[in-house]
Amino acid sequence: MAVWGYVAIDKGGKEVKGSKDADNKDLALRDLKNQGLIVLELTEQNALTKDISIDFGGKKPTARDFAVFCRQFASITRAGVTIIETLNMLADSTENKKMKKALYEVRADVEKGESFADSMAGREGVFPELLIQMARAGEASGSLDTAMERMAIQFEKSAKTQAMVKKAMIYPIVVALVAVAVVVVMLVVVIPSYMDMFEQLGTELPAITMAVVNLSNLLKSKWYIIVPVVAAIVFALKTYAKTNSGKHVFGKLQMKVPAVKNLVVKSASAQMARTLSTLLTAGVPLIEAVDIVADTMTNIWFKEALKDALEQIMIGVPLSQPIQTCGLFPPMVFHMMRIGEEAGSTEEMLNKLADYYEEEVEMAVQSLMAAMEPMIIIVLAGVVGILIGAVMAPMVTMYAALDNL
Repeated sequence: MAVWGYVAIDKGGKEVKGSKDADNKDLALRDLKNQGLIVLELTEQNALTKDISIDFGGKKPTARDFAVFCRQFASITRAGVTIIETLNMLADSTENKKMKKALYEVRADVEKGESFADSMAGREGVFPELLIQMARAGEASGSLDTAMERMAIQFEKSAKTQAMVKKAMIYPIVVALVAVAVVVVMLVVVIPSYMDMFEQLGTELPAITMAVVNLSNLLKSKWYIIVPVVAAIVFALKTYAKTNSGKHVFGKLQMKVPAVKNLVVKSASAQMARTLSTLLTAGVPLIEAVDIVADTMTNIWFKEALKDALEQIMIGVPLSQPIQTCGLFPPMVFHMMRIGEEAGSTEEMLNKLADYYEEEVEMAVQSLMAAMEPMIIIVLAGVVGILIGAVMAPMVTMYAALDNL
């Protein structure tokens, strides 16, 4: 008889772990379900894994995961299926382990009478605040399916934008890594082999060649110092980027670099407009909606600008005014917002703004990639040219000396 380790949710909604003796996995699963447990993981244990926790957590759900969840939730509930059964079906079908576990826990809370939004809020670090507030507004208005459908659109747009930005960043990163690897190989393997030959011939090495040789010798003799130093610098920069000061420095840098500034500003504008439109359309109050939108912004300067706007909104100032005075958003943003405020159609104007800037983000990504390709080629050509020059210079010197004999 085998021993099966399991992670499950009990009737009270709490996570439990343990082991179960059974001849096979199906029998173990059946016995656990008969005990009223919702099984999250079931793994056969051996001498190495017995009594060792098998819960490795899981990666955080992505915008694409939430888009699929919201779309399916809206479709299933509109078909007349209860929320409890809907959550059970979605938990069974989701592939993200962290989200699967959270959905089972939400289902257990809803069965005990807790609201859908409050139960999601209790799963800290899983469900975004935007989704929770939209669910709360949908429950209050009796249109939860509509709220979830709007959130599906929101997450789909967000996932598309994130994918485009990542696509723009992957190419230069991969090329840069390959370039570094090629340079290291040439400095450590290729250049020294040529230098041995020139030294045997007694040829005097030119300055450029000596500089490359010295760099090669440094890499070969001090690599055990250089590698930890580079790793420490990278770690220090990442740690600093998470601090308040670092967020301000790198956030400002993003808006100063010409090649990236356009993309950052348009991405922030699209995200702000889309999220705010979604919340206002669902009936979330403006002050609360702006506060939520501020928390979703990735660049701290835009986040602080929206947080500062809250104080002015509270005393009756239209949102378009602090958006204009902060100086971060393009003129079209606050002009369209002002028109919407005056005409009483803020949500519609924000939706149009989001559509416009999402198209602009796509064009900005394409422009950035088109601009980076020749820049990368030029940089690589310069580096490779220096290395080739270092190798060829002694040969040219040697041939010139032979001609003079």
